[in-house]
Amino acid sequence: MVNSSIKRFYKNVTAVPDQNGAGFRVHLDGRAVKTPAKAEFVLPNQALADQIAAEWDAQGEHIVPATMPHMQLAATAIDRVAPNRATVIAELTGYGRSDLLCYRAQYPDDLVGRQNEQWQPLLDWAAGEFSIVLKVTQGVMPVVQEDAALLAIQDIIEPLDDHELAALHTLITVSGSVVIGLAVFHGRLDPAQAFDISQIDESYAIENWGEDAEATARRERLRHELLSAGAFLDLLRQ
Repeated sequence: MVNSSIKRFYKNVTAVPDQNGAGFRVHLDGRAVKTPAKAEFVLPNQALADQIAAEWDAQGEHIVPATMPHMQLAATAIDRVAPNRATVIAELTGYGRSDLLCYRAQYPDDLVGRQNEQWQPLLDWAAGEFSIVLKVTQGVMPVVQEDAALLAIQDIIEPLDDHELAALHTLITVSGSVVIGLAVFHGRLDPAQAFDISQIDESYAIENWGEDAEATARRERLRHELLSAGAFLDLLRQ
C-alpha cells in the first residue's frame, strides 16, 4: 500500500471497466491505480472495484492504508499470491498439521466442554463435507495428521483464484485453523462466528483474569481482519 504519511493527491475517484475487457479498474483523477509493486491493478468485478473506489474516496488529508482493507487484499492477490501460488497453497495446506481445533485443553472442565461443543462440530463438518479427517489431541504435544487429510485440504484450495486465495489466507492465518477458514469460505460460519470460535481460549482467560489494553487492541485487529476478508469474499461473488 501507499505510505501512510503521503498526503492525498487526488480529488475524484471512479471505478471503470478496463479498456481491454479484462475486468475493472479504479482511477484517481483519471489515472489508473497500480499495486504497491507497480503491477496493473485489475479487479474481477464491478462490486469490488466500487468498494475499493469508495475506500480511496473516503481518505482524508492523508492516505491511511489500514483503512483500506479491500485495497490491501486485492493488491496482495496480485503482488504476492499470483507469483507465489504454489507456496501459498503449501502454506495454507500446512495449517492442517497444527489446526487450532485439534489441540484441546486438558482442564479446567468448563473450558474443555466449551472447546468440544464449538470445535468438534466443525471438524465433523470438514470430515463429512471434504474428507478432511483430522486427529484431536489434548495439551500441546503435536499430533501427526494423515497425508490423506492434507491432500484433501490441498485439493480444495488449489482451484481457487488469486483473489479467493488472498481472502482464504487471511481467514486461515488469523484464525489459526484451516477448518475455520474453509467454513467461512463455504458459508458454514460467518466471519464474526469464526472470530468467536477461534478465540475461545482467549475469551475464557479474559472472563477469569481480565484483559489488558494491548490484548484488547490485538483482538480487535484480528476481528477486523476476519470481517474484512469475509466482506471481500462476498464482493467477489457478486
